[in-house]
Amino acid sequence: MNKSITAVKFTPMRSAIISVLRSARRFFLAVCSFLLFVNTPVRAQAQTQAQLPAPGQKTITLEELQQMALQNNPTFAQAAANVRAAEGRKQQSGLYPNPIVGYQGEEIRGGSFRGGEQGFFVQQNIVMAGKLGLNRNIFEQEKKQAETEADEQTLRVVTNVKMSFIQALAAQQTLELRQNLSKLAEDAVETSHELANVGQADAPDVLEAEVEAQQADLAVTMAEQNQQRAWKELATVVGSPHLPRMRVEGNLEDTPAVDADALVEKIVTDSSAVKIAELGVKKAQANLARAKREMIPDLQLRAGLQQNRELLDTTGRPTGLQGFADVGVQVPIFNRNQGNIVTSKADLERAQREVERVKLALRERAASVVQNYAYSQTAAARYKNQMIPRAQKAYEMYAKKYREMAAAYPQVLIAQRTLMQLQVAYLNSLESFATNSLALQSYLLTDGLEAPSQPGEIDRPIREMNVPFQQTPTSKER
Repeated sequence: MNKSITAVKFTPMRSAIISVLRSARRFFLAVCSFLLFVNTPVRAQAQTQAQLPAPGQKTITLEELQQMALQNNPTFAQAAANVRAAEGRKQQSGLYPNPIVGYQGEEIRGGSFRGGEQGFFVQQNIVMAGKLGLNRNIFEQEKKQAETEADEQTLRVVTNVKMSFIQALAAQQTLELRQNLSKLAEDAVETSHELANVGQADAPDVLEAEVEAQQADLAVTMAEQNQQRAWKELATVVGSPHLPRMRVEGNLEDTPAVDADALVEKIVTDSSAVKIAELGVKKAQANLARAKREMIPDLQLRAGLQQNRELLDTTGRPTGLQGFADVGVQVPIFNRNQGNIVTSKADLERAQREVERVKLALRERAASVVQNYAYSQTAAARYKNQMIPRAQKAYEMYAKKYREMAAAYPQVLIAQRTLMQLQVAYLNSLESFATNSLALQSYLLTDGLEAPSQPGEIDRPIREMNVPFQQTPTSKER
């Protein structure tokens, strides 16, 4: 009887103690879950807007990098040298042939001839049919090609700097995102350990969180290496390979949309590659006109003075000073330059077909750029407006259920991982959108260290269509 009374007496007290312990455990769980929730990827969303630099960290802008490239890139000097060389060839092709001055002697011996006839002569070829002017016209087209190459090289370098800048900015923001996500993963490991200590997390949950943290740490390492590569490429393009790494200022979301189809038509009509090919047609026409004039012979003039020491029969005195002159032309009977005319006609036809080939090749290479541009534009909009908000909401809902002990911790990790991957993919889409847009607006000229072609290299595959990046329609994972 006493034992029963005692049990009844202490039952309310034991219930109160158990209630307090449960309340404390729930409070501790709620605190831990809250700490995990406030460190959600909301703080680690893609940093697409320019961020403030850390104190003391140097920053650099696109305009500053472009000025450095215009001063240091060696291809500008090469392009200028090509223009000067073309000007020199044009000047040389129009120069008149030099006269020939010499000595002439006949019947040079002693005796009754008294030393014979001795004197000097001047010989000059007179170029007929305006062939020198036609020569200059040929090399004038080469000079225009070199000048077009020089203008193109400026655009090529500026575009390459912009593209490398975009890639460096994307690498910088990806690293920042990866660092934030790695910090979240570390916080998740710490939280899972705390929950395990109070019996609210199992060993698999802890192991899963630790694996997630290690993967996030490896992703940070990869992002750091990618940023170093992007910076080295940027520094090389601007002509300063040892430029210390600095923070770049920019916003990937500022890239405006363009009309891709209209830009392709502009590439086909206004590209430097097409202009150079069209100048090649004019040069071939000038070569043909010159070849047709070659059959018209030049005048060969020769005149001089000589002293004739032969004695005259009438006076017995030396004949004295006398002059002479020769005029001649080469008669085009066998060689009328017919072989070179046939060659020039074939070269002209080849140059005309080259214009068509260049336009078709530009369309071919622009097709992949347009595809990548259209896909990345769609992908970026979908990531930003649909997938990331849904993934963010799903993560918050799982985190809330977990705080209420209605969801397992691995579900929170899976939702967090999905959100992380979408944020990285969004950055990749923005980078692809910006680079492909830039390529279309810059006539596909993207390699600033490509040497300018020298005029006359008609058999060299045109480099104006090089597209150094070939991205697939799927997002790259850094």
